[in-house]
Amino acid sequence: MQELKGIIQAIYPLDNESIQEILQITTIKELNGGELLIELGKRNQSEYFLLKGICRSYLLSPDGEEVTISFFNEGTVLSPYVTRTSDGISIINFQALTNIVIGEMDSFEFLELMVQNAETREFGNSVLRLELQKKVQKEVNIATLTAKERLEIFREDYPGFENLVPHLTISSYLGITNVSLSRLRKNKS
Repeated sequence: MQELKGIIQAIYPLDNESIQEILQITTIKELNGGELLIELGKRNQSEYFLLKGICRSYLLSPDGEEVTISFFNEGTVLSPYVTRTSDGISIINFQALTNIVIGEMDSFEFLELMVQNAETREFGNSVLRLELQKKVQKEVNIATLTAKERLEIFREDYPGFENLVPHLTISSYLGITNVSLSRLRKNKS
């Protein structure tokens, strides 16, 4: 549970009592690489901490191709329940890309903690702000940067992922073809 405490404290420093309340409603689970954690169209009312491994969110294009929306590395919080569901039904897939260890808690139990505790509420609001900032920055990058610049930012944000994550998954995240990614990697800067 030290990893979980570290994630919480990195986002918003909570006192020990508030952390203990979160730990009491959190269970630890393991998934194998390739497994779906959250499936599009299925009911899901949990919040997740990624303690170990790499995960992604993705959708299918009209042509049936996987389009990676976000990557998550260990020590982060997955997109909050309120941003990835509609009426409790998932609007996006989340997949373990490597073996992962997650902390899972019921979103309604967490909401109750937020109502009762101002510190926990600020932690939850901080998670939402970080999620929004991350999504807006990705949109700005796709609209204003070259593919080479987007790849450089990807490398900074996710060091080592090129050796751990399928290149087709990376190219879809960057908004380029796999062939373009291959060319960029050959002309490595």
